[in-house]
This record gives sequence, structure tokens and C-alpha cells, in this order.
Amino acid sequence: MSHRGEALHRDVCCIDDLKKLASMKLTRMVRGMLKLCFVNRIISELIQADYYNEGAMDMITLRDNESAFDRYKIRPRILVNVDTIDTTTEILGSKVSLPFGFSPAASHKLAHPDGELATSRAAAKYGICMGLSSYATYPLEDVISQGLDNPYAMQMCVLKDRAITIQLLERAEKAGYKALFLSVDVPVLGKRLNEYRNEFRIPEDMEYPNILSSGADTSDRTDYDPSLDWESAIPWLRQHTSLPIWIKGVCSPEDVELAIKHGIDGVVISNHGGRQLDGMPSTLDALRVCAPVARGRIPITIDGGIRRGSDIFKALALGASYCFLGRIPIWGLAVCVLLPSMFHGECRLIESSMTDKKVLNWRSRFCAKS
Repeated sequence: MSHRGEALHRDVCCIDDLKKLASMKLTRMVRGMLKLCFVNRIISELIQADYYNEGAMDMITLRDNESAFDRYKIRPRILVNVDTIDTTTEILGSKVSLPFGFSPAASHKLAHPDGELATSRAAAKYGICMGLSSYATYPLEDVISQGLDNPYAMQMCVLKDRAITIQLLERAEKAGYKALFLSVDVPVLGKRLNEYRNEFRIPEDMEYPNILSSGADTSDRTDYDPSLDWESAIPWLRQHTSLPIWIKGVCSPEDVELAIKHGIDGVVISNHGGRQLDGMPSTLDALRVCAPVARGRIPITIDGGIRRGSDIFKALALGASYCFLGRIPIWGLAVCVLLPSMFHGECRLIESSMTDKKVLNWRSRFCAKS
């Protein structure tokens, strides 16, 4: 077993390796399976890989989120003392060890039985921020209990049934979440062609205890409210929570200005991982034009397209105060299924995060940033 573990370590040298291994894990399993009873399960899980990895329509924005980082070059500086690199920073009023954390993403249990619990343990072990999706597969109270000293944010949309939204706000505040991440880029659900082609469906036994715990069903009561606007949504939320309100899904400087005008506590530059409106700007391009408006007035972070420590370095250099990773934790969870007796879910996530930390330190030394 130790040799297999060493081989896996050699296979995963960067996040791209992690993605490939996570996506291939079921394909490798197929080769060794002879029993017909496994076929339906294999097909189902390959479709889940499409759900995680792909995006809306022609996936132009999905691809551009990653390729944008290649368009920006790093200009090094010399003869500066970089013997000690300090990667600590502050997010949601808490000091954290690294300038990146885990962004909210739905259905972690599709990748690993421990789901968001494992993600939370990884975040807690290395002292990084975690955002939890309202469509998490474990109760929000159980997730935050894995690392109470860590900063957690609760992601949500305002639903047509406002009572469900209020209940979620109350639970998050009571449990100790530090902020609300309001997703504003889902007036309707993006059209993801591969999900249509593969007839993707959430497994019938998959539960969403945070959004449906009040006995709500999956009818239009839990649909997003497309009538929201600045003048109605923000005051309504302020009436029902004292948590700081961050807007997630901002891509234009005009909306950053409006966020400041309406007293928003922070913005997350995001295009929903390229899963909503195809053809919109990459997150890094959006950050470049939004950061000058935000500078010194409102915290600005980025979520989308980051695959390595050098990407984090570029985002910070362009004005982000913090970076969020969405798909990387899910790939980490999926890969650990390869060797369940050797890797708990959080272990692979931690190793993925430390890959980014090492590259970030290396880039910082080259560019004389300590």
C-alpha cells in the first residue's frame, strides 16, 4: 500500500494533475470491472464528473476563466530580502494563514461520502476560510462544528419562499457563520448542455438539509426569486440578519460602485465558474477593471479559474484581497476515493492546498514580495 501511495503522490504534482486523476478515476475502475451490475453506477458517476467540470452552453467563459491567467505575465524584482514570506491575511474579520480558501459549491457528497464535512476539516486544519453552499449535503451546523475557530461564510440566494430564506439566515447566524455570501448571478439557472445531453439528475437519495429542512419540497417554492433588485433585496436582508452581506457574482465596475452605494460589506468577483452566462468576461479580466473602483472602499475577492499558486499571486497583484477555490476541493474529494484506506477526504484537499502554498511562496520570492 505504501508504494501505491508514493505513486499517487508522484501523479499529483499540481492542480491540473489532480483534475485529470479525479476525472479519470472512474474510467480506470471500468477496466477492472467485469460484473454487469456495476454499469449503471459507472455511467452515473461519469455524468457527475461532467456536472463538476463543465459549464454553460459552449463553455467559452469556463475555458477563459483558466486561460486568462496565462495572458497576464509576472514581472520579477531583484535584490530584495525575501528570506521570510508571510502568507497570512485577514478575511471576514479573522486572521487566516493563507490568502485563499474554499468557495461555496453544491453537493460535495457526490464526490465523497464525507462531503462538506471533509472540506471543512481541511479548511480548519490549515486555517483558511470556507464558504458553504445553501445546497450543501450536510447541515450547516455540522459543517461549521468541524472548525469553529475558522471563518465560515454562508452562501445563499433569496428564494421565492422568503420563509425558507429567513430560516436559513437565522440558522447561519446562530451557528456562528461570519458573513452572508449572496449569489446574485442566478436570476435563472444557466443552460448546461452536457447536463441536458446526459440527462443529469441529482440522486434521489441526496438530501439538502439546509434549504429543505423546513419541510419544503422541490417545487417553485425553492426557486430563485428573479424579481430581486438593489432597492428591495438589500434592505430586506438587513431586516432579517445582522451578518455582514457580501455580493457574490459581480463582474462589472458599475456594480461594484452600486455595492458600495448600498453599504455592501464585500464583493466576490465570480461568474459562477462559467456555469451561468456563457460569453461573459473571465474572472481575472473582471477583477482588473473592478479592483480600482473597490480599492480602499470595499474588500474585493475572486472566485473562478484559479488552478495554481501563480494564479493566486496574479490575482493578488491585480487587486484581490483573497481568492476562493471552487472545483479544486471537489477534485480533492474525488481523488481520495481511489485509496480510501490511505486518504480521508480532507487529506487530499490539504495536499492540494499546500501545493498552492508552495508555488505562492516561490513566486513571491521571485517577485520580491514578502
